[in-house]
Amino acid sequence: MTPLTPRSRESAALDRGPSPPVVGAADVGILLLRLAAGLILAGSGSQKLFGLFGGAGLDATGKGFAEQGYEPGVFFAGLAGASELLGGLGLAAGLLTPLAAAAAIGVMFHAMVVAPQYSLWPAGPPSFAYPMLLAVAAVAIAAVGPGSISLDTFFPWRNGGWIPFCVALGLGVLGGALVLVFV
Repeated sequence: MTPLTPRSRESAALDRGPSPPVVGAADVGILLLRLAAGLILAGSGSQKLFGLFGGAGLDATGKGFAEQGYEPGVFFAGLAGASELLGGLGLAAGLLTPLAAAAAIGVMFHAMVVAPQYSLWPAGPPSFAYPMLLAVAAVAIAAVGPGSISLDTFFPWRNGGWIPFCVALGLGVLGGALVLVFV
């Protein structure tokens, strides 16, 4: 039997392909955060789009959006609902995480900006703590990455970093701001 040299060990490792990611406590923690934030967002989107979970559905939500000056109301209600649903499902699954986070950030950024009468504290008048918490969770997930228990596990943004953080935050704020410009 031929002894393995450092060069042959390297070749043998390359032949086996990438090693599966190691799952640690941080991966479980980020999974729990992704599931909580993502499924809450997806549920909110399902309320707007399909009337699930006690929601009004697209037509009634569209009328509500139109009453607030969003014309056509059904379009903007659909945009908000789709952003919440797809962004939430993407976050929960850890799929295309920077883009899913951008969708969540955009709709939550917009919710915070258009509701200046909201207070920070949930015990007072309607609070912007809810959209702020979901937006910050999405930013944090993009910054640290979805972890190894995700569908993004073999993509470079699995471990987060400045690029996924900036992509998610930049696209999210830009998307939320563009809706404000066109209303």
